[in-house]
Amino acid sequence: MLFTDLKLIEPILKALQTEGYTAPTPIQQQAIPYILQNRDLLGCAQTGTGKTAAFAIPTLQLLYNDRQKHKEQKSIKALVLTPTRELAIQIADSFTAYGKNTGLKNLVIFGGVSQNPQTDALKRGVDILIATPGRLLDLMNQGYISLQQLRILILDEADRMLDMGFVNDVKKIIAKVPAKRQTLFFSATMPKEIQHLADAILSNPARVEVAPVSSTADTIKQAVYFVDRSDKKNLLNHILKDKEIKTLLVFTRTKHGADKVVKDLHKAGITAEAIHGNKSQNARQRALTNFKNRTTRVLIATDIAARGIDIDELTHVVNYELPNIPETYVHRIGRTGRAGASGIAMSFCDGEDELEYLKDIHKLIAKEIPVEEGHPYPISMQIIESRMTGKMISVAKAKKGGVGGSAGRGQGAGGGGSRNGGRNKRPSGGGGRPGGNSRGGGNKAKAGGNSGMSGGRR
Repeated sequence: MLFTDLKLIEPILKALQTEGYTAPTPIQQQAIPYILQNRDLLGCAQTGTGKTAAFAIPTLQLLYNDRQKHKEQKSIKALVLTPTRELAIQIADSFTAYGKNTGLKNLVIFGGVSQNPQTDALKRGVDILIATPGRLLDLMNQGYISLQQLRILILDEADRMLDMGFVNDVKKIIAKVPAKRQTLFFSATMPKEIQHLADAILSNPARVEVAPVSSTADTIKQAVYFVDRSDKKNLLNHILKDKEIKTLLVFTRTKHGADKVVKDLHKAGITAEAIHGNKSQNARQRALTNFKNRTTRVLIATDIAARGIDIDELTHVVNYELPNIPETYVHRIGRTGRAGASGIAMSFCDGEDELEYLKDIHKLIAKEIPVEEGHPYPISMQIIESRMTGKMISVAKAKKGGVGGSAGRGQGAGGGGSRNGGRNKRPSGGGGRPGGNSRGGGNKAKAGGNSGMSGGRR
């Protein structure tokens, strides 16, 4: 099946084509037709299955068609509730990418930053609001937000909202939205309280369910490098001294982080380019072409920008920053070890904040990533193990010799990171990242136009 088979409007098909996507993922195939029929929906799916695009694409189409019929003043027509700022930013990026030709505006809001840029953007008018519950309630109580014209309510990762104690806030918000609406409800698991909430707010919903992405290909050799954040650039330079590494794909969580890695590599005399949402489509395509023909040795990418990358000969991947969503790890390292080839995935872990991310990755893939100690910038394993004791993470020491060097052709087909080449590229919709212009959770917020960006407390 192709996106052209889903009765999508031309502005959205054009945006999908620009992003390099032609074929929907299973959850997109199932969910989009129901949503376009104005049905309520209960979706059981984890991040990494493409669920963001599964609700963003049809929501944009429904609102666009409404706009063509009724030329009313801008008001919030769709609300997406999500538990974390990182996921909120990623969702806003998806709405921006798929809706670039629709004229619809989205805004992302969350706490821990100044509300002024967010309220200024609200005054200018938005069609789609992506929000964490706490900041949304704050601004509603201050009179900045009205949901009286809301047409579509989307709850994403409802089970995580329960775990984080947001369910009561969610119930307060739902009490303030129109009873006549379309509701889309997504949750990876369905504990009793979440099932009760779904039953209370959904009306005759269609139900869609897909299996989570959780396995990595056996052909991919994985290793984690414990290294101080300040030494990550030095470790990357050290790895690149291996001339057998002809090309290297490096992942960062943020656009700013990607640009910084490029600058550091240029200082070391290494050819590198970045691809992320702030780059034009032409610039991204040019960087990808240079990487494929080996004019550029290192390509640094954020997760959303990397979705269209499909390079058969890629042998090495580096997670410069561990992803905060474990499924994203599977997608990242699946860029190598394709079509039966062997691959090498090296992950840098700062031994502090990223230990939690590592724990979640181990839990998802049901195995421990071996630790590579034989590098010039190690953190003492005694320190790591003491920190891990508190976080209940276990590690396995890698065999002497570690990973590195070239990765040759292997036998058999790779598991994780299935190959979606040419006519079969799919938007993952789920590689979450604290992206935008967030700089390490700083205090500045960019809340104009299509989205508000920054970090901080929800």
